[in-house]
Amino acid sequence: MDDYRIHRQIICIDLKSFYASVECSLLGLDPWTTPLVVADHSRGGGSIVLAVSPYLKTLGVPGRCRIYELPKNIKIIFQKPRMEKYLEYSAKIIEIYLRFISEEDLYVYSVDEVFMDFTDYLNYYKKSVTEIAKEIMDAIYKETKVYSSCGIGPNMLIAKLALDIESKKMHDFIAKWDYDDIPTHLWPTTPLSKMWGIGRNMEMHLNNMGFNKIGDIAHCDPARLKRKFGILGEELYYHTHGIDMSMIQDKLKLRPIAKSYGTGQTLFKDYYRPDIYQIILEIVDDVARRLRISRKQATTVHFGIGYSKDYGGGFARQVKLGQPSMNESDIYKACLQIFEKHYEGDPIRHVYVSVSQLVDKQDYQYDLFTDVEKLIKEQQVFAAIDDIKFRFGRNSVNRASSELDASTIKARNNMIGGHNA
Repeated sequence: MDDYRIHRQIICIDLKSFYASVECSLLGLDPWTTPLVVADHSRGGGSIVLAVSPYLKTLGVPGRCRIYELPKNIKIIFQKPRMEKYLEYSAKIIEIYLRFISEEDLYVYSVDEVFMDFTDYLNYYKKSVTEIAKEIMDAIYKETKVYSSCGIGPNMLIAKLALDIESKKMHDFIAKWDYDDIPTHLWPTTPLSKMWGIGRNMEMHLNNMGFNKIGDIAHCDPARLKRKFGILGEELYYHTHGIDMSMIQDKLKLRPIAKSYGTGQTLFKDYYRPDIYQIILEIVDDVARRLRISRKQATTVHFGIGYSKDYGGGFARQVKLGQPSMNESDIYKACLQIFEKHYEGDPIRHVYVSVSQLVDKQDYQYDLFTDVEKLIKEQQVFAAIDDIKFRFGRNSVNRASSELDASTIKARNNMIGGHNA
């Protein structure tokens, strides 16, 4: 196992309750004493809570829930999400990181979390990696009033585990682990999903295999995990020993290539036929537009439905198109084909559409039954719509059906990542 150990100086910083902390910063409030929630209260009790303040977290309020699940005995301050403002804060904080480290040694993991490799900087700063981390965190708070927490380790995995599992318990929110800390700090961890990389589904399967603590996995036969989960099982075994050979610099060399495009929507009321057709069409419009912009065509269409909480379940299926396409009509027909075959009439609360097996745009092979003139006109119309939306905004032109009560497209077009801009 020693042969797989790398020894870097990795800092992983997370901005604590980021959205809620930004709102507190904008309002001049202390996030550790303010019961603030980032959610659109006007949408009703079923609206999703995007973040809660650190104060509410200390009271046991989960960071992600529905409004109706919040405690009733606390006078909560509701702030409507402002995604554009959060992205501004995130960009400002990245500028702070870049004052301490070069861009090639910084890996932005998410809007509120980064990894930094300070291995080659310690001689320059003449400080320990912990001292540098504290200086960065102090700069973040001084300039934005946003608190942060930090994990430090010899690789990205251990730094992340230290952050997730221990940093919140430390007085300065900094946790530093090494390989020798894994048996005492990681192995007792339960439930398993507390470990980065183990989701709820995998946790369930691992529990069924008799694993309840991370140490149980670390002491098992790795071949058993590989038989169950494939290469992911073998990787998990090594992760429970703190082994991770990935490098920040290597991750930055990888150019992200889209292998699929997908859009989903969680609905704020129950939908049935025929209103749900409007939602499906609007989501298909969005996916097809992304195909046109990237000059890609899809070979496979994936479609999924989730029923309301009281009913549970749903379905997700895929169909292969006769030939690669970026046309709305082809994708929409494929979605309806799946929907009509599997829908059981229950109230719908989530719809998802994605396309995969993308290829570069190519000439469409028309068959004898295709109305070629109609298809060409459709392509020209949507190309013109794309241009108008780009120049004047996403709500500058919509289908006439967007005026129907069932439509949500106008509201969604005013959002970033599904939330208010």
